[in-house]
Amino acid sequence: MLTLLRVKNLALVEDASVEFKPGLNIITGETGAGKSILIGALYLLLGERADTSAIRAGASQCVVEATFQLAAPDGVQAILADAGLDPCEDGQLILRRIVKAGGGGQAYVNDVGVTLATLKRLGALLVDLHGPHDHQSLFHSAAQLDILDAYARADKELNAYTEAYAQRQALLARQAELAADVDDLDAQIDLLSYRVKEIEDAAPVIGEEEDIRAEQQTVGHAQRILELGQLIVQAISEDDLSALNILAPARKALDELARLMPAAQGWPEELRQHTDALAELSGAIQRELADLDADPARLAWLDERLATYRLLKRKYGGSVEAVLATLEAAQERLKDLRTRDEQQTALARELADVEQKLQKLGLALRKRRAAAAEKLAPAITTELQALGFAHGSFAVELQPADAPGPAGLDHIEFGFAPNVGEPMRPLRAIASSGEISRVMLAIKVVLAEADKIPLLVFDEIDANVGGETAHAVGRKLVAAARRRQVVAITHLPPVAAGGTYHLAVRKQVHEGRTHTRVEPLTASARVEELARMLGGRESTSVALRHAEELLAAAQKAATQ
Repeated sequence: MLTLLRVKNLALVEDASVEFKPGLNIITGETGAGKSILIGALYLLLGERADTSAIRAGASQCVVEATFQLAAPDGVQAILADAGLDPCEDGQLILRRIVKAGGGGQAYVNDVGVTLATLKRLGALLVDLHGPHDHQSLFHSAAQLDILDAYARADKELNAYTEAYAQRQALLARQAELAADVDDLDAQIDLLSYRVKEIEDAAPVIGEEEDIRAEQQTVGHAQRILELGQLIVQAISEDDLSALNILAPARKALDELARLMPAAQGWPEELRQHTDALAELSGAIQRELADLDADPARLAWLDERLATYRLLKRKYGGSVEAVLATLEAAQERLKDLRTRDEQQTALARELADVEQKLQKLGLALRKRRAAAAEKLAPAITTELQALGFAHGSFAVELQPADAPGPAGLDHIEFGFAPNVGEPMRPLRAIASSGEISRVMLAIKVVLAEADKIPLLVFDEIDANVGGETAHAVGRKLVAAARRRQVVAITHLPPVAAGGTYHLAVRKQVHEGRTHTRVEPLTASARVEELARMLGGRESTSVALRHAEELLAAAQKAATQ
């Protein structure tokens, strides 16, 4: 169950810590006081999208935190383990969400950072939250299927089906793609064939262009290079007055000097190293000159090759890498087009296999749904009878769909007959919002019972009902709270009177700012709050007496 909810800088709430108790927790307050802010905080903790405009004016961020005490934490522990988190100790789980005014934020589970996806997974096990507009979803077939699947615990069958359905849709999309190319197939093949041939004939190589440009520079100045190289070689080693010839007497004299003068021992070797280096340089120059091609034909080829690179880059992407990527893509596309018939044949076979698989999985899902529908309808009927529809009945009609859909082979229609003698009508044909609210309450109670969700939260589930119906709704919430924790925001005194714990939301102005505070009510304060709800702002003696009677009746009913 939820034991503590902390809210900081969310809308009108500057800083509030709200304790919750087992049983039915009632939240009341005047319209606009900020009751739904608490529900908004829970939505954030359950991983819903954050609206930065809800951050209190002047604050840089808002923080919401909830502490849960779990009696059966096995499901939660499995999610924590899957997320790489330590298990919660003694069944205590703390969720925290920070939303920054500039966008972004963080989520934490037991003070460890997590993704919003993890919060959502945990939230699905912890809380079933019903807002004031959720009943609209009951009119849609997809939502009704979701309800049936949740009751049927059909996750395994549904996941297998949806995976196969995704495969089918991908194959159908590919089939449509193949068919769309047929009209201009020959033209596409001709264009791609020309592109592939042009690039393949040119045979571009990464790095070759730079090498050619360097060679072009060399070949273009070949004559001058030869002249300079020969001059250097002659000066080093070939002429009578070359450096090496001039140094020969010096080497001989140094050898003799070294024998006569201890200090000169290393000088012959130093000179030998320098002369060897000069000789090696001369040799290297001669080798390079020997490889130098000054052929005009070679220069023309280099110029032509560079022009080819410039053309390819201009047509196909601006770089050799882009040209090669274009070639690869064109080759693949050309292969694809030329094997179109073979692909269509293979695709048809694969699609037939997937269709067969999809049908099998869809029928398995239908079987599970049909078995659950036989139980769901009477279960909801029972709950509706406790909500004032003494002779009402609920139906779940499951029929084959016209074509496979993303959620199965089935079409579903919830039916409702509120009174004896009235025909079963589709739920979407019900005009009364009060009836829809009670149907939603019945469904939520049944689903929560099936899923064993520890916390049910209702934000004005009793909207548009009154009189004896309000008492019936109150009794149902009390009954539901015997099996799990329930939090209900209500404007109806008969509903509020049934609570085991009553919180009042007040709005006040302090130092020029509006603040919302949440406070638990004592027994006397609770009577005054119920009197306010009965008689308006002024708690008259009649309203106070009526409030006391409501509380006494609720307490008596709770003991029965």
